[in-house]
Amino acid sequence: MIRSASRLATTSVALFLLASPVFAQQAQPSAGHLAAGREVAISSGMTGAFDALTGPLLTRLQRMSVTNPDIQKDLDAVVAQLRPEVEQKKQELIDATARILASRMSEAELKEVATFYASAVGKKYVQLQPAVLDDVVRQMDLWSQRTSEFIMIRAREEMGKRGHGLQ
Repeated sequence: MIRSASRLATTSVALFLLASPVFAQQAQPSAGHLAAGREVAISSGMTGAFDALTGPLLTRLQRMSVTNPDIQKDLDAVVAQLRPEVEQKKQELIDATARILASRMSEAELKEVATFYASAVGKKYVQLQPAVLDDVVRQMDLWSQRTSEFIMIRAREEMGKRGHGLQ
């Protein structure tokens, strides 16, 4: 089984490497296609996670342990100066996300998805998504614990039938 998985992985990598020049030669998405990808990235709430990355980085810099109050003032000024530059860096990530979406979906599909996210139910979905994901993660943890216990109990039973004891 491990050999089969290893062969499959090796074959997949080889096929990817062989196909890479083909993918590289594909036409770049149009401006409209990228705009649709960007709209989906933003309206879906996906880019909210980017704020969750950049905000704490600046806050951590601003809260550095500084004993000299004059240095703290300068550090606050530097953070304020860096905010627009960090925002530009975030826009680069949004653009990359738009390109990724455009590489996987047609412009028409992205526009349809954007229409959904612009609707009342789409906005509600985006609003509820963080809490839903938190609940799903909690359920996954519980499921994982229960399933792990189930597997061990069943494995012990089956190994016992075969004359082996598992600890």
